[in-house]
Amino acid sequence: MPTIRVRQAAELLGVSDDTVRRWIDDGTLAATADASGRKVVDGAELAAFARTHAAAAPKDPLGIASSARNRFAGLVTNVVSDTVMSQVEMQCGPFTVVSLMSTDAVRDLDLRPGSIAVAVVKATTVIVETPGGQS
Repeated sequence: MPTIRVRQAAELLGVSDDTVRRWIDDGTLAATADASGRKVVDGAELAAFARTHAAAAPKDPLGIASSARNRFAGLVTNVVSDTVMSQVEMQCGPFTVVSLMSTDAVRDLDLRPGSIAVAVVKATTVIVETPGGQS
């Protein structure tokens, strides 16, 4: 299994290095030492920890039923429009979601910076990349 250094684990979990070190010190997160003596976390252990300690998603302000499972509540941060198409940027927790839609849709939904909205992602293609992977 791959091992992950404390700093990278903190980045992946969206917390500080000190928080990860506290979790290690109090036994909440298991760690070992690498060949140079630095604390590292097993990748599978970190994945399990991330699943069980994930922050709750923001409440969906629309409260509607949907078959789409990838719903990201957030705040519209930017809208760039021309006569036909618009680009809408949203901040959904730590993630930025960008959507391209008709300018008519932007007007109909009254989307502008500061609006609360839900980005619904339903795709047949999801690309997964790894560092240094083989093509």
